Amino acid sequence: MRKFKGNVTTPKGFSASGVIAGIRKKNKKDIALVYSETPCVAGATFTTNKVKAAPVVRDIEILKNGKPKHAVVLNSGIANACMGAQGVTDDLAMATATAEGLGCTADQVFTASTGVIGQPMPMNVILPGIHEACISLGSAEEDGLNAAQAIMTTDTVCKTVACQFTAEDEIEVTLGGMSKGSGMIHPNMATMLSVVTTDINIDEALLQEAVSQVVADTFNMISVDRDTSTNDTFIVLANGLAGNEKITKKNKVYEDFVLALFLVCKDLAMKMAKDGEGATKLLEVKVRHARTHEDAVKIAKAVISSNLVKAAFYGSDANWGRVLCAMGYSGGEFDPDKVDIYLQDGDDRYLLVKGGMAVDYSEEEATRLLSKEMMTFRINCNDGYEKATAWGCDLTYDYVKINGDYRS
Repeated sequence: MRKFKGNVTTPKGFSASGVIAGIRKKNKKDIALVYSETPCVAGATFTTNKVKAAPVVRDIEILKNGKPKHAVVLNSGIANACMGAQGVTDDLAMATATAEGLGCTADQVFTASTGVIGQPMPMNVILPGIHEACISLGSAEEDGLNAAQAIMTTDTVCKTVACQFTAEDEIEVTLGGMSKGSGMIHPNMATMLSVVTTDINIDEALLQEAVSQVVADTFNMISVDRDTSTNDTFIVLANGLAGNEKITKKNKVYEDFVLALFLVCKDLAMKMAKDGEGATKLLEVKVRHARTHEDAVKIAKAVISSNLVKAAFYGSDANWGRVLCAMGYSGGEFDPDKVDIYLQDGDDRYLLVKGGMAVDYSEEEATRLLSKEMMTFRINCNDGYEKATAWGCDLTYDYVKINGDYRS
């Protein structure tokens, strides 16, 4: 199994495009399209926010309609959230225009939007943009990159990845993904749009099970600012063109696919955490030897989401008390007198806390380690065998600046 540079056009049979429609003030790509002429099965997860954008509400129904899927059309700049009946009408118009351009039906097209909440969709530019996206489709790596660029909002880097593994009879199965996400990111779906394509031949129910399993340990384990968006959407399309025997049960090929999907989603999740609005560093929190997996998840999420931990990380301050404090209100069960906390750089560990109390460590060395672009807090609960990992970033002055004039 190998992870490598690639995107949604890397698997067999998928094409993509990213075009400038004019939704945004700047001269920027803002309509993306991902397409497979061969019918696909789909798996997806969406925001847990009670306030759901029109595309999310419709996609949830599309996912369950039992029809083969062909495409995902996405826009950046406007979220199409909190727009009432007009938002529903505009979202359906996006799907209909895409279907007409591709020769399928609207109920075979997913939609997704990201951007400012509560503003009307400029359909006078969106619909021509979708037409252009349909005629601009291509299967080259550049076409996939164009699509990934078109969904960016405050993102500073394009987020793509691919992975490949060998199934039975030396058949190569490929996955490719893209995502956007930089702000309004918090566990239980970060604020993100993400599409993963794959040429694996798999039963739709098993694909959905794999998606739900992997999301729990990847996209649901990142945080930038404790805000969960109205538009979070993660969609996986599988067109079966790899030619493997259809996966209808949990065999070795299925398990390999789950691992490959995990690697793709973990890579995209970490890229989103690292590219958090105003961020300068990536923080990883590894909780080990917890009583239960649920305890480990709660603890890891609480630490990665703590504004005090994130601010200390920005200042390269080894204020481990903030880590223990976040653990204490996480809702996870642990014994504070058993906790060890390390800074971990690769395989090297630097002990800060033993049995819930500080050891005689060097503040200078701790500051040096925390000044790196990526650092890991390793938390040993010493109370069991379960584990979890979460990812986040530092909290900087620039985060406030970016969000203070987001609509300007």
